[in-house]
Amino acid sequence: MCLEVFSEPVTTPCGHNFCKRCISEAWAPEGPCTCPLCNRSYDRRPELRVNSLVLEMVSQFELEAEKSHDTSGDVSCDVCSEPKLKALKSCLVCLSSFCETHLQPHLTVSGLKRHQLMEPVENLEDRMCPKHQRPLELFCGTDQSCVCTLCVLDHKNHELLSLEEACEPSRSSHMVEQRKLKVQEIQRCVELSDTEVHRERAVGLQAFTDLMQSVQRRQDRFLEELQEKQSRSHKRAQELVQQLEQEICELEKSSTEAERLSRSQDPLHFLQSCPALTPPAGLKERSSMSFEPEACEGSAARALSELEKHLCEDFNKLFKQLASDSNKAELKRVQQFVVDVTLDPDTAQPWLVLSEDLKQVHHTDVKKELPDSSLRFDSCVSVLGKQSFSSGRFYFEVQVKGKTEWDLGVAQESINRKGVIYLGPENGFWCIVLTNKDEYKACTDCSVRLYLQRAPHKVGVFVDYGEGLVSFYDADSADLLFSFSGCCFREKLFPYFSPSLNFGGSNSAPLVLTAEETFRGQSDEEQE
Repeated sequence: MCLEVFSEPVTTPCGHNFCKRCISEAWAPEGPCTCPLCNRSYDRRPELRVNSLVLEMVSQFELEAEKSHDTSGDVSCDVCSEPKLKALKSCLVCLSSFCETHLQPHLTVSGLKRHQLMEPVENLEDRMCPKHQRPLELFCGTDQSCVCTLCVLDHKNHELLSLEEACEPSRSSHMVEQRKLKVQEIQRCVELSDTEVHRERAVGLQAFTDLMQSVQRRQDRFLEELQEKQSRSHKRAQELVQQLEQEICELEKSSTEAERLSRSQDPLHFLQSCPALTPPAGLKERSSMSFEPEACEGSAARALSELEKHLCEDFNKLFKQLASDSNKAELKRVQQFVVDVTLDPDTAQPWLVLSEDLKQVHHTDVKKELPDSSLRFDSCVSVLGKQSFSSGRFYFEVQVKGKTEWDLGVAQESINRKGVIYLGPENGFWCIVLTNKDEYKACTDCSVRLYLQRAPHKVGVFVDYGEGLVSFYDADSADLLFSFSGCCFREKLFPYFSPSLNFGGSNSAPLVLTAEETFRGQSDEEQE
């Protein structure tokens, strides 16, 4: 009934065999029943018995089929009916596997001969590109995914390998080593972050302590001034009271004497002798006398005003110091990624002169006879670094002392090197420039003027490829000159230099690359 291999085969009284489940579902629990094959009728549902012979045959068949399927992980033919034979090949066009018999059309029919055959595999759909419906034949190391040949257009400049190369043990070892290095880098970054947190905590606590001590000193001074005013007022009041009390005593004495003489009957003698009518010598008129204590009103407002003024001064001083310390710490951080950069003679414009160690470059009025190539700048007095970078972070430093014009930065590999060149991210350049002795600019889409506090003698260039960041520093003062952020790098980056024209000797000083060992030595000293 189900046309499948028997499951619990049972026999009817008429001699026909069915799966127990199939016949049970076909017959009603009670009442007349009919054999599905011969239509023999039964008044009541007959008793079904297991057919031992058929059951043994089914068991043997399933055992053989299982052995055939499990032998050395063989793939079964998708065309064979049960039992399925072992497949010899899989077709990536038909998305099916074929045994020797069913494979013949792919070996003889002209249209099928063009199909792509491979060793038999299961789940052929998983081996097809869901976007282009083509076989996944390549591995993108950048995105860590399998791609077809048409996907290559979406993986430009990515690391593409054959499936066999991607599976090589050496590559796996390389990937393991690469990840170990990443783990070390992350751990180092965490350590640096912890160190920076501790340093910032110490700096911040000291700054707040200094500010709080400054406020406390001014509060103490305010209270002392109020106390001094109060003490002076009390002293002045006490002096006046003592003076008045002395005068009262003298006046009372004179009044007593006058009362005694007033009893005399001789008016002349009274007037001649009574001191009350003549005030004691030096006694002042006190009717207009007043006492004004030293004014305290507004003292708190004046104290707060002075506090605000002094705090602003302290804040500015402290902020400048902290900013300076922060800049120095930031510069030290990026200097840990210093790389040894040398100039690439194959890219140098013919009017440029490079030193033997490829660390200096300047412009002359004599053109050298050099072979032209697609790598060389032919008009602009420019040169690239020999080293390229397509990941991670790197830093290099260039001495610009004594120059009146220069260009510095990084450039992508595909930049135009012929004719007039316009610096800017849209053309693959991330640079800052000096022109007219003191005009500094960042070469953005629309040029940005930079107003620097001092002319830098050395410029540091830091690039974080993954973060899309290019920053320029005054290497002596640690001031950040400018940053390009949010950049989208898709190619190799090269250090870019232009000493500009020498202008009759006024700009003949070379651009000088600082040696990597200088920073390595500083780092070692700090660790010690």
